[in-house]
Amino acid sequence: MLVAGLKQSKKTVEANEAKLAYVANDADENIVKSFLQICKKTNVEVNRDLDMKELAKLCKIEVPTAVVVVTI
Repeated sequence: MLVAGLKQSKKTVEANEAKLAYVANDADENIVKSFLQICKKTNVEVNRDLDMKELAKLCKIEVPTAVVVVTI
């Protein structure tokens, strides 16, 4: 299952329910900095190959998103 959006993705990672995180390569670093730190702390792999529009397509949503998490 995919979880889109920074707030929900943070909750998923903190609950140890994430196996992979996507962070858009065009996302504002100030916005995703704390999320990246949480991923590092919980050993969640981060992929930065896609941009915000591509992540939205991946989740089948219309609004570009900075963060998407794949759950366990």
